[in-house]
Amino acid sequence: MGRAPFAPAPLPPSSAQTTAIPRPVMAQAGRPGRDAAERRTLVVGRGISLQGTVTDAERLVVEGTVEASMIHASELSIAPGGIFKGEVEVEEAEVAGTIDGTLTARGSLQVRASGKVLGTARCRRLQVEDGGQITGRIEMLTDATPSRPTEPRPTELRPTEPVGG
Repeated sequence: MGRAPFAPAPLPPSSAQTTAIPRPVMAQAGRPGRDAAERRTLVVGRGISLQGTVTDAERLVVEGTVEASMIHASELSIAPGGIFKGEVEVEEAEVAGTIDGTLTARGSLQVRASGKVLGTARCRRLQVEDGGQITGRIEMLTDATPSRPTEPRPTELRPTEPVGG
């Protein structure tokens, strides 16, 4: 065989003379201009179990089972039948399978009709399709976190009549 396994098939001579067609670019939070083929994606396929630490994955797709203590990524996608156990922090999450543990989605969390979230979920935006299940605790993230308590205005402290008199 003339080519290595999984290498792209060589182009016919006539196609090398044609103009290159630009690939569509998907905008991604914090990384504009990178398309899906250039993102570091880890796919855990059906029937595969992974335990341990995942580093440097921008996108995690779970079709099998993943057990991890802490994962940081941009996107998490749990397919129907996929199971994630542990703790994960992402920008965007889509759950059509099961997540059991702690999920922090700094952007949006979508729970599909077949999805189950067990444990704690933190997110800025939440969408749950009819049939999606959430069992545990939901915390909504906000930008408005005061750095110190506000002081009351002086007009709120002065009574108009003497007290006890």
